[in-house]
Amino acid sequence: MNALLVDDDYFVVTALEKKIDWKSLNIESVYTANNVAQAREILENHPVHILISDIEMPQGSGLELLAWIREKKYNIQTIFLTNYADFNYAQKAIELQSFEYFLKPIEFDKLMLIIQKAIDRVKEQQSKEKAIQEGYYWKKNQANIVEYFWRKLVGSSTSVPVKPAAVAQALTDQNLSYQMTDIITPMLINVFPYNGSMGREEKGLFDFALLNVLNELLRDPSFSTETILEYKEYNWMVVLKWNQPPAPSMLKVLSSLWIERANQYLKCDTCCNIGLSGQLEHIGSVIHQLLLMNENMTKTRNHTYFTERDYSEQSKLDYCPPDLSYLEEMLNQNNPAAFLAETSRYLRDRLNNKTLGTSNLSLFRLDIVQLVYAFLKLKGIEAHKLYTGKTNDQLLAHSLYSIEDMEEYLRYLVNTAMEYRDFAAETKSVAEEIKQYIHAHYGDDLTRNGLAEVVYLNPDYLARLFKKETGVSLGSYVIQVRIQEAKQLLEATNLSVYVIANKVGYANYSYFSKLFKQEVGLTPNEYKKNPLPGALRAAASK
Repeated sequence: MNALLVDDDYFVVTALEKKIDWKSLNIESVYTANNVAQAREILENHPVHILISDIEMPQGSGLELLAWIREKKYNIQTIFLTNYADFNYAQKAIELQSFEYFLKPIEFDKLMLIIQKAIDRVKEQQSKEKAIQEGYYWKKNQANIVEYFWRKLVGSSTSVPVKPAAVAQALTDQNLSYQMTDIITPMLINVFPYNGSMGREEKGLFDFALLNVLNELLRDPSFSTETILEYKEYNWMVVLKWNQPPAPSMLKVLSSLWIERANQYLKCDTCCNIGLSGQLEHIGSVIHQLLLMNENMTKTRNHTYFTERDYSEQSKLDYCPPDLSYLEEMLNQNNPAAFLAETSRYLRDRLNNKTLGTSNLSLFRLDIVQLVYAFLKLKGIEAHKLYTGKTNDQLLAHSLYSIEDMEEYLRYLVNTAMEYRDFAAETKSVAEEIKQYIHAHYGDDLTRNGLAEVVYLNPDYLARLFKKETGVSLGSYVIQVRIQEAKQLLEATNLSVYVIANKVGYANYSYFSKLFKQEVGLTPNEYKKNPLPGALRAAASK
């Protein structure tokens, strides 16, 4: 603990410094200042707990110093010394919460008692602050323990329900205040932040905003929010503990408000799955059923689902495919709009009849993908190579999350197929793209299979198409481009023939030399010495 003495009278400061037994008061350091400016500098750079200051000083009063201390929120006990028993001074000191107002001349024994009381006050405040801080950390740690309890419970209930005995044991082990008879309702929230919301690029910020919206919404004396945790990406579990009998109508209202606010503030779609309300001892089964519903039930965005009302064993329903012949006809007629309208009608009908579980939706997707791939194969297009990359992977992964996600994937699948079918039908466009690629990559390993991958076409189909459009086979065109580039390098650079052969894609020098002579009539070395064409060489020799 430290003290600061402030007085413009040097002898007063010295007397206080020497005649007060600071060691017996457990004061470690005593700082001194002769004006307010010096005092401020000390206070800004050193911890001070006790201030003894004169009131009247030429360069600023002790009252002004105390006002500054209060403004800075320094926790300091202040004792004023003054020659004047002025009521206005005393009143101002009281307003500024000074500890004591002491008249000069100084009686050091009495001042010692006042300082001791000030020290006791400091200790009392420090004890309170410590208790508050410890309470804060205890509360924070307790919140972490509660979240751990629920996170483990949710994770353990994924495959099989957690048994009541395991729940009771966890409560004992973690010293939680729950009772096995507490009434609990779990709610599972899905968010769909894929279409321009900040959740796609700024997930940390998105999660922060999501928690703020939920914490603001879930405030009611009838229940407490025990935890809000993300058990897998974009899937949040909310656990409510009821202080009175659960109210399904309130849950419906809360869910509707959540959907409205998620749309408005988070700029994303969402849906809410509300589990059964029941005693804590059965919470493992309730959470397990809720997680099954989330995995097996095909959902529509911005809707609320109740486990007991909406969930059935959809995964066990027989799969009835759409009219694949009609869909194939729409592809052949170049009518993607009709194709997509029919698939959406099929999905909505099955959804309304509750015959579209996730397993059936997966079988439907497989049928449509095979249909589109077969259509592209007939056009010579290798679909498994066309549908690669981040966009395809993301849309495919999300397609079982909701009806809207499946519809988005189908639009991508069909529109991509139609666009590429049109491109592949333009033989000139395909041939030009291949020619441009060969000119840009003549030094690479150019094979027929590799070139076919560039335009996602079957190698045999591409070879026929290229020969028909250009009159030259793919292999011959590659050789022509390479030899032409080699001629330019032989004419314009001092590079060796071996280096040039490698640069134009031939690691085997002998093979390069053989091809070069077939195309040009000279070996590479002969051409390097005399690059003029045959007619010009003959004229030059005359």
